Amino acid sequence: MSEWVLGIIGGSGLYQLDMLQDARWKTIDTPWGKPSDDLLVGKIGSVKCVFLPRHGRGHHIGPSQLNFRANIDAMKQLGVTDLVSISAVGSLVEELSPGHFVAVDQFIDRTFAREKSFFGDGLVAHVSMADPVCPRLSKFAADAAKNAGANVHQGGTYLAMEGPQFSSRAESHLYKQWGAHVIGMTAMPEAKLAREAELPYALIGMVTDYDCWRENEAPVEVEAVIAQLTANATKARNLIVNLVQSLPNKRDASPIDTALDFAIITAPEHRNSEATTKLRNIAGRVLS
Repeated sequence: MSEWVLGIIGGSGLYQLDMLQDARWKTIDTPWGKPSDDLLVGKIGSVKCVFLPRHGRGHHIGPSQLNFRANIDAMKQLGVTDLVSISAVGSLVEELSPGHFVAVDQFIDRTFAREKSFFGDGLVAHVSMADPVCPRLSKFAADAAKNAGANVHQGGTYLAMEGPQFSSRAESHLYKQWGAHVIGMTAMPEAKLAREAELPYALIGMVTDYDCWRENEAPVEVEAVIAQLTANATKARNLIVNLVQSLPNKRDASPIDTALDFAIITAPEHRNSEATTKLRNIAGRVLS
């Protein structure tokens, strides 16, 4: 696997990538249902890119209704080798001001209403999430954001909440005590499923607000979030161009490419045939 195929999942405010050359929207069906939207396939220079607006064009899918498994499966079907997520986040620390970007490297998963694995029900696997992002890809993305003019923080813990409501003040203070740096609604189970699909994953969070932990400050409102997203959008697009242009000509193998080598625990003779068929795009490398 010596060629890069970069997958990009665009969060709130990033619904289109106009810089892609020879771009076309492709409809993909998956064993898990339909992804959030058609996927935009094109190139930046010689690098193939696959873009998916996470909430659909027009932002019509809420965080709890996202079909995360279908989104990741569709990326695999289109040959994606590495996956970058661009997400709106709230800040839980003073130094991460609205308008800043953060290259997340850890997660706390507080979601509860989502399918979180491709495996189970006749075919069980356990992947490690100790280090949930790809350090190589994350560094490339952070450097690309800096070159796009963003104020970028390298490293941070993302608290994934269920939503769609924003936090209460009590929750916001609790998450600060836990050591979380930013809060959002969509990184989980996206990062977990990317690891199960053997896709190196990086997440760049675009800070839109201070959540509601600051005393004597107005709570988060959608109007302010959208205004900050609009301000961030150009930098986010330039980040992607810079990232592609910074990739080495040859893609060296990543340990994440073989994350399933020792993850499947169900003995071959006890594997459910229907589950095995359903997993052909995700785990066909180790199930064939």
